[in-house]
Amino acid sequence: MGDIPIIDPDITMASTLPSKYYTEPTVFDQIISKFGNHWHFAVHKNQLDRLNVMPLNDFEALTKEPLVITNDGTNLRCLSNVCTHRGMIITNEPCSSNFLKCPYHGRTFDLNGKFTNMPEFGMAENFPTMDDNLAEYPLEMWNGLLFTTLKATSFQDWISPLQDRIGWLPINDFMYDKSRYRSYEIEANWALYVDNYLEGFHIPYVHNDLHGVLDYDDYRTEIFEGGVLQIGIAREGEACFDLPESSPDYGQEIAAYYYWIFPGLMLNFYPWGLSVNIVSPISVNRTKITYQGYVWDEEKLGKGAGGDLDKVEMEDQFIVEATQRGVSSSAYERGRYSPTRETGVHHFHRILTSQ
Repeated sequence: MGDIPIIDPDITMASTLPSKYYTEPTVFDQIISKFGNHWHFAVHKNQLDRLNVMPLNDFEALTKEPLVITNDGTNLRCLSNVCTHRGMIITNEPCSSNFLKCPYHGRTFDLNGKFTNMPEFGMAENFPTMDDNLAEYPLEMWNGLLFTTLKATSFQDWISPLQDRIGWLPINDFMYDKSRYRSYEIEANWALYVDNYLEGFHIPYVHNDLHGVLDYDDYRTEIFEGGVLQIGIAREGEACFDLPESSPDYGQEIAAYYYWIFPGLMLNFYPWGLSVNIVSPISVNRTKITYQGYVWDEEKLGKGAGGDLDKVEMEDQFIVEATQRGVSSSAYERGRYSPTRETGVHHFHRILTSQ
């Protein structure tokens, strides 16, 4: 990015991101232009059982590339959602169908993306060609969760930190719960939202109820290439995982695993299941946050660290929006990190400035 600031690898010496990362449109545009080079969450496979055509609206918000996942009963495909005739978006809503049909001029494709029919083209020469098929993009599945990207990297390397730690979870059996879907727009830069997520430092000051169920002293942060894991330890008597002996955390009372993967994917595992948070930049000072819920154990809903996510979200929004106002001030340029509590934020800033 030209004049990228150096975030000292030694957190005890490092200063945080300069304020321009949160306030300048040109810096914002340069950063998000590279989001397509990373893996992003798409859907859980069970969402494609009934509605087998699923446009990836969150992915489009992140990368500006319209994609759709299809399920023909045998194959799952990630295809361009752009008609090869005049560029119309083929589908805007999930549906059940045996084919894809452009609503503009009626061009159709099978669920593998192959062109099948087009009205009024009988006299067209050298038609159709391979260019009339829909482009296909990488699609990978891990324990029932589907991920895609515009530019393939090693998926196995990317997912291995999750597989090694929580591969024992029966995520394949988690069920999508539409009632847990939430979508918010906040007046803050996307990176400020990520900053806030990546540290438990603020929990005693901002989240009184959450602090009551988590042991703040034992809260810990681990970093890995491209991401951060925060582990919340349950206070005595609070909801926690029944960990198998194969788990590296066996014997501990884990209340939550909070995974963040660059740039804006948050996978929050609780004893009741999974909450997926997707952070989608809209502009330099506006961000969309999407929540999706996948339930494993209904009896544990409403309990422990994952008990009242709506309240936690509202508390975080207040903090992040107020911080956006602060970093926009002429009095602020950059700060310092807590060496014990902000290792995740430091790691994020190191990743961000190396893009």
